[in-house]
Amino acid sequence: MTDLLIIAAMTILACLLVAGIGWIALRLTRHASIRYQLIIAGLTPVLAVAVTVIINVWLMFLSRHDSLVILFALAVSLIVAVGLSLLVTRRIVAGTSRLGAGITGLAGLQPPSTGPGLPAELADAMADLTSTRDKLAEARARERAAQQARQELVRHLSHDLRTPLAGLRAMAEALEDGIVADVPGAMRQIQATVSRMDSLVGDLFELSRVQDGLPQHERRMLSVTELITDVAEQTEPAARRQQVRLTVDLPDHDRLAILGDDDALVRAIGNLVTNAVRHTGPGGAVTLTASRSAGGAVTVAVSDGCGGIPEQDLGRVFDAGWRGDEARGTDGAGLGLAIARGVVESHRGRIAVSNAGSGCRFEVELPLPQAS
Repeated sequence: MTDLLIIAAMTILACLLVAGIGWIALRLTRHASIRYQLIIAGLTPVLAVAVTVIINVWLMFLSRHDSLVILFALAVSLIVAVGLSLLVTRRIVAGTSRLGAGITGLAGLQPPSTGPGLPAELADAMADLTSTRDKLAEARARERAAQQARQELVRHLSHDLRTPLAGLRAMAEALEDGIVADVPGAMRQIQATVSRMDSLVGDLFELSRVQDGLPQHERRMLSVTELITDVAEQTEPAARRQQVRLTVDLPDHDRLAILGDDDALVRAIGNLVTNAVRHTGPGGAVTLTASRSAGGAVTVAVSDGCGGIPEQDLGRVFDAGWRGDEARGTDGAGLGLAIARGVVESHRGRIAVSNAGSGCRFEVELPLPQAS
């Protein structure tokens, strides 16, 4: 019994001594490469076992033959432990180096290096890094598109303001020189020009408020059916001048109640209908429909006969300042659809456009009052 106690005490003492040395080594290398800390952490338990075996062999007075066999097995185990420790350490260090290179390359959106042999944790981190890079690339692409849209908007607005201002200056000079025979007609022309410029400035102000996401008016329960009826009545005179047939299709027994800002929604839907009438040729038709989906959301659709939009431009239709090709025309500042999108999104709704038949279909989905 006394021998067992001595062996147990020596074993515990040896393990504590080796563990203390390992802890000191880890403290000394805490700011060094992780390679050394992994080697120390992997070899310390093995060395503790080796020391205790040697002590026990010495205390038990084994024969020379038995002692050599045990020591030989211990040496082989140490070699295997050192080799495996170095192999694992090399893989982890290589993986962390690749991960660090990938993080460094995020600024330039460089793809992280890939390859087999990564531990599961580092592989997951590398996958997250790749996902982050893709998101950064998308964000940078959106930023470039937004910058391009702003440049186009400034260019269009400069043209839209400079041309009427030049006309007003010429008209004022002509009135001052007394070379205008029809003074009342000239004044009406000046008033019309000022009205167009005022409308443009109003659109800019409205777009700014919508993009800021600030509530413009108190939300209340309203009827989409009544809103569409008002929009149709306001747009009918312009449709007749364009020789465009405006058709409204509404449910008979559903007022399509939602919670929202009636003025903002009238403007948004009105912009869609006005845009459809403007780009539909004489003899064409614009159809305005509304219905409630199975989920309870209200869907408003505006279909026109504009001839369609190129597929590559469908994603830019709602960008401020976008005017498209000649098929869509070049009048207006290109703010109406951007304002419509801002209003719909401020109501937590969805707006989309697609080519349908001989024209386009703009679709607005407004959620249930509970969702708003």
